Parts: sequence; structure tokens; C-alpha cells
Amino acid sequence: MANIYDFTVKDRKGNEVNLKEYEGKVILVVNTATGCGFTPHYNPLEKMYKELKDKGFEILDFPCNQFAGQAPGSDDEIHEFCTMKFGTEFPQFGKIDVNGDTADPLFAWLATEKPFAGFGKGLKNFTLEKFSNMNNKKYGDKAYIKWNFTKFLVDRKGNVIARFEPTEDMAKVKEAVEAVL
Repeated sequence: MANIYDFTVKDRKGNEVNLKEYEGKVILVVNTATGCGFTPHYNPLEKMYKELKDKGFEILDFPCNQFAGQAPGSDDEIHEFCTMKFGTEFPQFGKIDVNGDTADPLFAWLATEKPFAGFGKGLKNFTLEKFSNMNNKKYGDKAYIKWNFTKFLVDRKGNVIARFEPTEDMAKVKEAVEAVL
């Protein structure tokens, strides 16, 4: 695949969506979960979306239940939770797998373009790394994503230019998005 526009995904109703629909926009692709310690990331994500969407910014939200079962609901239940609790308006797609033989091809590609480089320093990051390694052991070399709320920044030409682990400060994520816009 040459860029993100070569992929088709499913929306939360099961309809195919060609990501070419987002051509020319700066995109932040995120795998999410409603019961994760990082779920409050929805707040700064939604704030960033509201501030920057008119400048050509999109957030594509892909719920995933592969990390300690933290997204157990149906697509509709997850969507209702996100809109009611966090007021999310950015596109939310159908729940997917991001690791293993059933990994969505989009996430396998994203992670190949920008592989995991670590959670950073500090006790919280060290603990998350140990926990994620235990969780992802079953996926072997197909453990593309280490935890919920991993974010990939895609430029207007469809190229992956940055990866942000869930431990990354959301202010830094926003700075990177603004620099590309």
C-alpha cells in the first residue's frame, strides 16, 4: 500500500468506507476503548477536533477490545458512551482487532510505517510496558499496537508521519497536528 487512501474500513453500521474520502486532510487515527485508563483522552481529542476540523483535520476512531477486554460493548453501545460522556463528534468506525492474524490491514500498515519505539520513561510507562507485553505475547510478531489510544498522524498526502503512544502528552500530539496543518 502506498498511503492511507488505499484502505477501506467499515463504519459502525458495517458499511464500507474508502479512506480516499479523507484525501487532502490531516488525519489522526486512534484505536480506542471505553473502559481504559486512557479513555479520558477522548476529552482532548474532541477539543482538538472541534478547534481544528475546519482547517482540514479529521480524527478516525477505531474501538478495539484486544487490550484486557476494555471495549466490550457493541458498536452502538460504544458510540453512545462516547457521545454521551465525551460529546465526541469525530468519525467512529466499527470495532476492530489491531493485533494478530485478525488485525485490520489498516493498523498492520500503520504500525509497519511507524513501529513501536517505547512508552517513554517513568514508573507508569514501565508498568504499562510490562502489562502490554504480557497482553501482546499471544500475537508474537503481529503485536503491532501495544495499547489502547495509540495514535498515528497522517499528512495531507496520506503518509504516516508520527506515532504517539497513549503515554504521550496530548499537548504534544496537538502541537504535531498543528504543525502539519
